[in-house]
Amino acid sequence: MSLYSEYLAEIETRKTELGLNPKPIDSADLLSEIIAQIKDTTNEHREDSLKFFIYNTLPGTTPAAVVKAQFLKEIVLGEEQVEEITPEFALELLSHMKGGPSVEALLDLALSDNEAVAKPAAEVLKTQVYLYEADTERLETAFKAGNAIAKDVLESYAKAEFFTKLPDVPEKIEVVTYIAAEGDISTDLLSPGNQAHSRADRELHGKCMITPEAQQEIVELGKKHPNAKVMLIAEKGTMGVGSSRMSGVNNVALWAGEPTSPYIPFVNKAPIVAGTNGIAPIFLTTVDVTGGIGLDLKNWVKKTDENGEIVRDANGDPVLEEAYSVATGTVLTIDTKAKKLYNGSEELADVSASFTPQKMEFMKAGGSYAVVFGKQLQSFAARTLGIEAPAVYAPSKEVSHEGQGLTAVEKIFNRNAVGVNSDAPLHAGSDVRVRVNIVGSQDTTGPMTCQELESMAASTISPLVDGAYQSGCHTASVWDKKAQANIPKLMSFMNNFGVITARDPKGVYHSMTDVIHKVLNDITVDDRAIIIGGDSHTRMSKGVAFGADSGTVALALATGEAAMPIPESVKVTFKGSMKEHMDFRDVVHATQAQMLKQFAGENVFQGRVIEVQIGTLLADQAFTFTDWTAEMKAKASICISDNETMIASLELAKTRIQIMIDKGMDNEAKMLQGLIDLADKRIAEIKSGEEPALAPDDNAKYYAEVVVDLDQIDEPMIADPDVNNDDVSKRYTHDVIRPVSYYDGKPVDLGFVGSCMVHKGDMQIIAQMLRNLEKLNGSVEFKAPLVVAPPTYNIVDELKAEGDWEILQKYAGFEFDDAKPKEAARTKYDNILYLERPGCNLCMGNQEKAEPGDTVIATSTRLFQGRVVADSDEKKGESLLGSTPLVVLSTVLGRFPTTEEYKQAVAGIDLTKFAPPSEDLAVKPKFEADVAVKRV
Repeated sequence: MSLYSEYLAEIETRKTELGLNPKPIDSADLLSEIIAQIKDTTNEHREDSLKFFIYNTLPGTTPAAVVKAQFLKEIVLGEEQVEEITPEFALELLSHMKGGPSVEALLDLALSDNEAVAKPAAEVLKTQVYLYEADTERLETAFKAGNAIAKDVLESYAKAEFFTKLPDVPEKIEVVTYIAAEGDISTDLLSPGNQAHSRADRELHGKCMITPEAQQEIVELGKKHPNAKVMLIAEKGTMGVGSSRMSGVNNVALWAGEPTSPYIPFVNKAPIVAGTNGIAPIFLTTVDVTGGIGLDLKNWVKKTDENGEIVRDANGDPVLEEAYSVATGTVLTIDTKAKKLYNGSEELADVSASFTPQKMEFMKAGGSYAVVFGKQLQSFAARTLGIEAPAVYAPSKEVSHEGQGLTAVEKIFNRNAVGVNSDAPLHAGSDVRVRVNIVGSQDTTGPMTCQELESMAASTISPLVDGAYQSGCHTASVWDKKAQANIPKLMSFMNNFGVITARDPKGVYHSMTDVIHKVLNDITVDDRAIIIGGDSHTRMSKGVAFGADSGTVALALATGEAAMPIPESVKVTFKGSMKEHMDFRDVVHATQAQMLKQFAGENVFQGRVIEVQIGTLLADQAFTFTDWTAEMKAKASICISDNETMIASLELAKTRIQIMIDKGMDNEAKMLQGLIDLADKRIAEIKSGEEPALAPDDNAKYYAEVVVDLDQIDEPMIADPDVNNDDVSKRYTHDVIRPVSYYDGKPVDLGFVGSCMVHKGDMQIIAQMLRNLEKLNGSVEFKAPLVVAPPTYNIVDELKAEGDWEILQKYAGFEFDDAKPKEAARTKYDNILYLERPGCNLCMGNQEKAEPGDTVIATSTRLFQGRVVADSDEKKGESLLGSTPLVVLSTVLGRFPTTEEYKQAVAGIDLTKFAPPSEDLAVKPKFEADVAVKRV
């Protein structure tokens, strides 16, 4: 059977079984067969082949794009003749292919001696922005050799005509509202984790957004209001909380956006989304990638009494009242010039934050990538021509306050800033490009990152990136047919691109399913680094890390840069002392609870960086705090440590990286060895006093300061999804934190210790508790299942060497076997201990799940509806989150313990090394020596 016949069979299957269109083509061999049928004017499949070639071939650097670009070049040159594709149309098709082989073809044509071909090709080339070093070198060489066309193209690039000649953003944009849900909308609603396998198939994945009924309602709204764009809204909540998913924005764009190109299938842009409390920071970045709009509606406000005091409900939460209605079907107008939202002539809200000069550029260019590449291309052209680039783009916003010190995040941004004009220190609010040091891609968004890299014509990792890792943790628990089909291809692509991969395409080293955040935490070897990762829990305890969509990850891999405003910070310090029976996870939850209490229910962490003075807690343990800040809706988190602790954390990182090297994971560029060298350099700087551990200045300005009183924490603290709250908007948030006594005997159906929220110490706690219970009762019996997934193989190896794995094995009714990984997800659980392979497991919800309707107590991070546990017909699934010792004891008892039972169970166990610093770790400012000289 020919490839084309197989493709037709696949088309029929997609149509009859899934109601889908033909899958876009990325295969060079298939497209070559299609081209042969186009050339054969008598071929029965010629008409369809033309349609597939023109409208259904993926652009960028896909194998199919290489073949398509070559054929189009031959048509332009007259070497091939196709009646339906004139040379002019062939150039138009090349202009929509976004770089790589298409730019190579355009350069071949523009720099040729055939003037009739060169000039029209040059005009198309002037519209392109995705040029890489090989492309710009060709232009520069031709220009220096006196080529007039090259000079003309460079002059156009220097003026940034690829941007200036684009249509401006419309002054008035009409929208029709659609309330997608009440309360916070997680990206799980827009792109469910259990559908991760289909994300690279955009049309198929679009079918999973919200519900089929919602999709149809959006379509009908669009038909009813043809001059308006449908705006998806999180009513009484924040849009896009949780995981960083390009697929979520892609799905919204698919149903409510506009086509990027008539020749690129199912790639839409410019969606409009909104929330009562705005857009989650990571999701807003993803909206920018597509040139979309995100609005902060503020359409519900806190109700006040006659004395101006906030009115509260029975739970003590502020009562909200509606400032204006955005009920589904309401037609509104966005005035992008006045930066206001109107209902007719009535002004509803100031939305100026959504229309900064930079965001307007993203909208005009069709997305943030085009602006990033455009700026680089303009700078190159001006430099080559020996002229100063004219001011086309909005200047970087550089905010500096004389005499004001720097927060930790401000110091990191100042150190890594690129293209800054001023020598003065930059403060929060500055909009800058920064170098990215570490990049992480995870396996359920990785296929999309590969697509993004192909679409922006990138073929190798930027030399600016110190370290990059592709994980296999999100698909670790079940090696099913979907994983077997997707993961090897992903690992091969990333390995070839220059990224360290969890799986070796050549099979030299053992496949590693370690949790991505743990690996990134280990390979971050500088407390002043900037890290970008394809998951909202990219929150390292060294440097500052930002969770990002798959596209931003691709951009960081390709360019070694990112662009973003310097965020505001909130300072977190501690007072009092830890009680012996308290776990550090309880401190994490108490931080959120006490913050909300201190600020009358306002989440001051949202959209800001939390700078927490951890002091003497090593990077492994400190990560528990930074990880949870994703659920606090913070943009990022920074741990402030003393010098000795930072050195110890870096030495630990070196050990972990060396293990990776010993396994054979380093690449030809010796990326991992380079990280060890960087760690040695940083340790030397700290020891010598040349560059002490990162600390804020004592006169830095914070948005707010939170002081956590450890003396108030006397019981294990639990984050509760509050699934039965009468106010729907308050369900499945992370703001309900309760002590264990609240649950007093509540039955537990399943316990889970795992995900990125645990470290080696948690595994040791389980072992110690089992020994204690064995000594007390003679043996240990579980009245509820306990699932344990260590975060890394290193931890498993260390536990085996130290003897703790033996007690876990003794009571395990199931132990993972890498030689025979599970091929199907578990649907029923026995009352035993399950020792699962390292990875995300239940936390992801895309493979393993609890039984519907279960009450689960977990160390995980997610409270989203249906994530860990779905609802049953009789009962809503509950995923309550707590510490490792609480989870273990709850499964042994089959219920939540009393405080006294808990204290007895952990007696004699050293739960945490955490003790707050004895004094503020801020330092005297010294900007000139510390930052300005060392800017990139």
